[in-house]
Amino acid sequence: MTGHLSLGTRQFDLSRSIVMGILNVTPDSFSDGGQFDRVDQAVAHAMRMQQDGADIIDIGGESTRPGARPVSAEQELERVIPVIRAIRRESTIPISIDTSKPDVMRTAVAAGADMVNDVNALRAPAALQICAELRVAVCLMHMQGEPRTMQQQPHYDDVVEEVTDFLRQRYQACLDAGIDGDRIVLDPGFGFGKTLEHNLQLLDKLDAICALELPLLVGISRKSMLGAILDKPVNERLYGGIAAMVIAHCKGARLFRVHDVAPSRDALALCDALKSE
Repeated sequence: MTGHLSLGTRQFDLSRSIVMGILNVTPDSFSDGGQFDRVDQAVAHAMRMQQDGADIIDIGGESTRPGARPVSAEQELERVIPVIRAIRRESTIPISIDTSKPDVMRTAVAAGADMVNDVNALRAPAALQICAELRVAVCLMHMQGEPRTMQQQPHYDDVVEEVTDFLRQRYQACLDAGIDGDRIVLDPGFGFGKTLEHNLQLLDKLDAICALELPLLVGISRKSMLGAILDKPVNERLYGGIAAMVIAHCKGARLFRVHDVAPSRDALALCDALKSE
């Protein structure tokens, strides 16, 4: 992958892998819910991830695990805004806000966020226009259904083709709304409205999506697809997640959303070194 990704005033060279460290400030996320719901805990974890090699901190105030119940914009803002402001006082590391709510997008960017990471691919009313107005980077994810119901018998005729077409259409919608092409990232949405078979097909054929020649983010860290294959609980899926991440890198992905930054950074450094030869 060549080219660059613009986040705020920074430009990331896409010949090198970009690591997005996950910071969930929620009580109910699937792997770390409740661990970082105090501001001091959240900031300490963000600084630890930066020290371990994270390029971006992705902050989420609403769980998107299967079956998760929605929260109000007010509750989401109460969770994320103090954390964004506190991290921004400590560091200039780029911050991504993981939200689908336009009000949260606008307020989070005003507080210091540089990117909007939306599992709904900016399909909420006014989301596209707000991100274009704010000139932030965006990550567009594919999801069939919604978190509360997405794992209730998801169906595709051709999951790779349908996900690719969806992402292509959302990319074009961003361009039409005035969002710069070098600020757009795509995410196939592993585990979001997809069976284990669908996830494996996407991973195996990820190069078909990378053929769009647009920055691709992969988030497989600790997910249930790993648990189904390895028969291991959430806190024992690191090695499987590293293997899946390396496969995704070989297929062309260059951004990786992870819980475990240090081992992910090491694995990706080797992948990058091989690609540079």
